[in-house]
Amino acid sequence: MNTTAASGVTALRVAEAPTSGLTKRVLSALVLAPIALAFVWAGGWAFAALLAIAGVLMAAEWEALTGGRVRDANGLVQIAGAIVAIGATAEWGVEAGLAAVGIGVVAQLVLGRNRGPWPALGAAYIGLPMIALIELREGSEDGLIAVLWLFAVVWAMDIFAYVAGKSIGGPKLAPTISPGKTWAGLIGGAFGSTVAGAVIAPYVGWSALGLALASGALGAFSQVGDLFESAVKRRFGVKDSGNLIPGHGGILDRVDGLVFAAVAVGIASIVFGPLFGAPR
Repeated sequence: MNTTAASGVTALRVAEAPTSGLTKRVLSALVLAPIALAFVWAGGWAFAALLAIAGVLMAAEWEALTGGRVRDANGLVQIAGAIVAIGATAEWGVEAGLAAVGIGVVAQLVLGRNRGPWPALGAAYIGLPMIALIELREGSEDGLIAVLWLFAVVWAMDIFAYVAGKSIGGPKLAPTISPGKTWAGLIGGAFGSTVAGAVIAPYVGWSALGLALASGALGAFSQVGDLFESAVKRRFGVKDSGNLIPGHGGILDRVDGLVFAAVAVGIASIVFGPLFGAPR
């Protein structure tokens, strides 16, 4: 093969790679998003069951990611802790869920003391967003729209950040943690979250400006979750948390931003009361 032909083949492969990755991401989203939204719509124990499945998968990935094994004591406690925290919250409320997470953290500090803080951190990392999501869905009359808003903010952040980062590029956001992320991606993603908030505002009794600003800030904050997971993966020399979702890696790779955003909204709900609608 001559030099010109080889250069052409190389350029073609470089041009096709991002498109192929984006195609996988879009197809995965088209399959998974309707399933997630159907369970959110159903609420109650159906939504809790979806979170339990997600929690089990997250626990298994966290153990594998941080040097543990799913079938040892840490792994089994991690999985059981996620299920118990979700069930306790669904049945008895936030306080019971937090107690379950606290017990899980203590158990992991004892069982996983030879692995440092990672097992205990996993118990909190998995359990707290699950509690927040159940409380957000079930804690007010407008729980459905509240969860849909949260999903819209995080998804808009991801989509707009991906598009802006790929099309604009520019200075890196955190090159030592996640070399692919750029400031353009962060700004573009926050803009997308802002738009999502403005669109949803009329349905939840907020001013368009107020919810737009809150949504933009929450979207930007969700990137902390993305960077946190990237830092953990870099610490353990892992590219993806798993290979469950084509184009995304594992479930932790898909929900890293949602984890931090959900906990932030959960804390805000505890401090200020339900963000949307009257308490149930």
